[in-house]
Amino acid sequence: MNTAALRAFTPTEVVMALGQVPGWRLQGDGDAVVIEKTFEFAQYVQALLFVNSVGWLSEKLNHHPEVVLNHRRCVIRWRTHDVQGLSRLDFEAALQTDGLLPA
Repeated sequence: MNTAALRAFTPTEVVMALGQVPGWRLQGDGDAVVIEKTFEFAQYVQALLFVNSVGWLSEKLNHHPEVVLNHRRCVIRWRTHDVQGLSRLDFEAALQTDGLLPA
């Protein structure tokens, strides 16, 4: 994906885009703002497999999240370092992350 055309969303764009990714929330502020979501699993191995799937997704997108993995829970955090904020790519990645789970 061409990241040269990416730009940081305005606060209004962030709020509008956040409405399109249920369960994701803003965390942090300024240059450290991210969108994050916590995923809960019945077993550790399910959480681990999900994190592996997120890894494959991030390679496909050439956009890499922060991942925190605990026993049966993981937190995924997206932000665009190149624009020092949130961009279209973060919200697209959030939608695709959600798509990794069964409906």
